[in-house]
Amino acid sequence: MPPSSGTSDSDAPRPARPTSWEPRDPTLSAPKPPPAPKRRPRRLLRALLGLLLLGTLLLAGAFAAGYLLVEIPPANATAVAQSNVYLYRDGSPLARDGEVNRENVRLDRVPLTVRQAVLAAEDRDFHTSRAVDPKAMVRAAWNTVTGKGRQSGSTITQQYVKNYYLGQEQTLTRKAKEFFIAIKLGREKSKEEILQGYLNTSYFGRNAYGVQAAARAYYGKDVEHLDTAEGAYLASLLKAPNAYDVTTHPENRAKAVARWSYVLDGMVTEGWLTRADRAAARFPAPQAARPATGLSGQRGYLVQAVEEYLTDHGIVDEKTLAGGGFRITTTLEPAKQEALVQAVEERVMTRLDPTRVPADRYVRVGAAAVDPANGKVLAMYGGVDYTRQYVNNATRRDYQVGSTFKPFVFTAAVQSGSQTQHGETITPHTLYDGSNRRPVEGWNGGPYDPANEDDENYGQIPVGTATDLSVNAVYAQMAVDVGPGHVRRTAIALGLPGSTPDLTASPSIALGPATASVLDMATAYATLAAHGRHGTYTLVERITRDDRELTAPAGETRQAVTREAADTTTAILRSVVEVGSGTAAQAAGRPAAGKTGTAEDDKAAWFAGYTPELATVVALMGQDPETGRQESLYGALGQTRINGGGPPAEIWARFTGEALAGTPPRDFDLRLMPGATETPPVPAFPEDPEGPEGPEGPEGPGSTGATTGADGRDGRDGTDRIEEAARANKTGRPDDPRGTDRPDTAGPPDRPHRPDTADASGTAEEGFGTGGTGETGEAGPGAAPRAPAPPRARPGQ
Repeated sequence: MPPSSGTSDSDAPRPARPTSWEPRDPTLSAPKPPPAPKRRPRRLLRALLGLLLLGTLLLAGAFAAGYLLVEIPPANATAVAQSNVYLYRDGSPLARDGEVNRENVRLDRVPLTVRQAVLAAEDRDFHTSRAVDPKAMVRAAWNTVTGKGRQSGSTITQQYVKNYYLGQEQTLTRKAKEFFIAIKLGREKSKEEILQGYLNTSYFGRNAYGVQAAARAYYGKDVEHLDTAEGAYLASLLKAPNAYDVTTHPENRAKAVARWSYVLDGMVTEGWLTRADRAAARFPAPQAARPATGLSGQRGYLVQAVEEYLTDHGIVDEKTLAGGGFRITTTLEPAKQEALVQAVEERVMTRLDPTRVPADRYVRVGAAAVDPANGKVLAMYGGVDYTRQYVNNATRRDYQVGSTFKPFVFTAAVQSGSQTQHGETITPHTLYDGSNRRPVEGWNGGPYDPANEDDENYGQIPVGTATDLSVNAVYAQMAVDVGPGHVRRTAIALGLPGSTPDLTASPSIALGPATASVLDMATAYATLAAHGRHGTYTLVERITRDDRELTAPAGETRQAVTREAADTTTAILRSVVEVGSGTAAQAAGRPAAGKTGTAEDDKAAWFAGYTPELATVVALMGQDPETGRQESLYGALGQTRINGGGPPAEIWARFTGEALAGTPPRDFDLRLMPGATETPPVPAFPEDPEGPEGPEGPEGPGSTGATTGADGRDGRDGTDRIEEAARANKTGRPDDPRGTDRPDTAGPPDRPHRPDTADASGTAEEGFGTGGTGETGEAGPGAAPRAPAPPRARPGQ
């Protein structure tokens, strides 16, 4: 081994380090840099998350803003608009006014199965779900976009919001409002309130808004009477009201039945209907659709009369009534209403020929029937058609009533125990001078000498016969004997309004210049039929709004005149029908009393009559349809002159016979005044140079006064009166009277101011007393003092 040099390997010299990098070998590849970190997906995720958070915040802000900004608005006008429903006395429909056919009802009036049928059709989770269903909305939107049919996805709450608060327009703005209002509504109202509102606002077709209107339109019944099958059909209509109406679109019957089955099956699924009941259900075919008649025909007149009654009696004001929603049951009876219309059609309207007879253009008819027992109006005829002639002929007050007023004069005489100028008590047998143009005696208001019809002279004539023949001279004098003011008060007590035009206290009041309405006169004659008890007429049996009953005036009656006064008047009016100017009324086949009347210049003809059960007044009126001016009825219906004993009495008889058909005839139970049944002394008539047929001869009017029946009617052989009527009428036919019942064409006398004209502004309930000056058996203000009663003069003396 070599000798050690004294040093180790570590001490050996090392190669020196290079002072710089050696050049790369160009043949070698450069080393790869490490891969860069993948940061782009993370950034995108962050962006998406940020956008989602921002969107959520924006949506939350928008929701909060929408919830705060969108208030529940007032209901839209269409949703709250209702019609007023008018019903006959038996509950059958009469008419409906207003443009919207809707009648709101409480939820408890809707049968449970009908409510469940609607839920099965529209929202089966209504009672458990929230006001809005986002899933259903998304699903509906998706189905609409993908072509599976446009769907609303709305809950019943949302549909109610659309119907009641908003509208039917398809816009995002409306949909957004619907969303927020529905949420608020769901928190503020109960499910029952929302369902009730939905049922009252939904459209079912046939112009029927709400389930009550739909029940009437499709099944002719109120909603509470619907059965399950009918309710299911109405519920199926909500999806497509017009398309599923199987009567107007029979081609869609299969689809309608399928929808109906879907509703019933849904009820089974929800446990609302048993499978047995489902299997037993049969499709309930609805009634045929009826065209909207509105207020055509008599409906408009009847509705107008009822509205006037409600407002005039303060039951409801005009503005509130116009708001709708009232259910009004009238006193009108459908059978009697139809009988009255048919009587007018048969006796007048079908006989008119305006193209051949010019006067037929002027003919108007008004009529009204009243129950004497309670004053209820049972039937009314207002005109040919409300849509063609708007004025109600039964309630207008612009035609003279003529001699239909005369019975009120006699009633006043009996009521007050009045006497003639010669001190004789006025009874049916009292003799009066019926000479034509005879000046009235005992009147200080100015000369007055009314003319009789055709200037006929009757000489001495009993009151009963003067009533049969409607002698103007007799009744003008009687009005003075009684006192014109007392006559006026008696007419008002019987039922005429105190505000009746031309109801003036003067001798002419007896001839009927007053222009009371047909209904006014029917009410007054009903008082006579009721033995003097007057019940203010009524047209309304019951009235409700939103199922709340309103108070109607009580049908109270009062003794307007004594029974003796009313019954003795009835006795002489029976004679008018039997042998006087109203014999055409005998065709009713019942005991009847009545009076004819004709207005000045034959512009109107009246017949007012009654049986114990029914009082009816009929009037024919002449009016130019273009100018509205009153016209004479000369030549109308092919007759020379129209009088109350003609077409008006014929209508009365036809209607009364039909209206009371099936009930046994009743006779009048009369309690007469003293002296009405006694035979008065009959003066011996001198020989008449004109012969037995002259007005003063043995066969003339002055020879009356024979025995009297127990009911106060003249007991003479009817031949005498028939001959008198024929002679007075100059027709030779007692059943075709021309009637001496027109107001004196000379007009009323001058009337200076007198105390008994001071009550001209009285009301319909204005009465009269038996005390005070000029009211009890006195001539009244304006009458001259009476002279002592001289011995009864014989005719010709």
